Amino acid sequence: MTNSVALITGAARGIGFATSELMVKQGWQVAMVDRDFEALQAAAHQLDHVEAFDFDISKIDQVADMTKAVLASFGRIDAVVNNAGVADFGPIDETDFSRWRDVMATNLDGTFLVSQAALPALKDTKGCIVNVASISGLRASTLRVAYGTSKAAVIHLTKQQAAELGEFGIRANCVCPGPVRTKLAMAVHTQEIIDAYHDAIPLNRYGTENEIAQCIAFLCTPEASYITGQTIAADGGFEATGVGLPALRT
Repeated sequence: MTNSVALITGAARGIGFATSELMVKQGWQVAMVDRDFEALQAAAHQLDHVEAFDFDISKIDQVADMTKAVLASFGRIDAVVNNAGVADFGPIDETDFSRWRDVMATNLDGTFLVSQAALPALKDTKGCIVNVASISGLRASTLRVAYGTSKAAVIHLTKQQAAELGEFGIRANCVCPGPVRTKLAMAVHTQEIIDAYHDAIPLNRYGTENEIAQCIAFLCTPEASYITGQTIAADGGFEATGVGLPALRT
């Protein structure tokens, strides 16, 4: 094990858990953060060299307490992976302000708040930030006015962080997953949508949680020491092929 510590939000499941698992295998210690503490505890019990932290990153007071708790346990933070996010898909005319704010509070506000709270620790370690956005932040699609806009904002936030924090030795990069074969996606995607993605993605398949985790983990390593301000679409080539899918319009 190294002394390096990664703080990963949204770590109870999906890409967050896959990233936690991979980084532990690579020798990191991991602070796993999620607001679903029951699921988080179950996830953390599967791994060594991790600790679970029950905090909601959309709440500014909880973010401050979270950072203090992580530093009290580990003494340092070398990488922040802003993975926590919520998805709310619906037509523009059905997306009221409450739904809009719920998405922004976690996806954008939470990413900003966690990064800002961790800055003193990251300055000490010359650490890095990896923000998890989405292919929906790079290309417009239907039913994603709040989600897509929040993720586009995260992409630009990453550039702002890279531009301003580089002088402290802090790198900031963004990973934009395309369609990923998560339990949630498979539960809500109809066969029509699955077939449409197969035809639209050059690699003709969904990605896996581990494939996204590999990209995130790489950006946290010394091998990525001269990479900052970049947005990487881990999407099987989906972003390169056009806009929208008819199967997603209703």
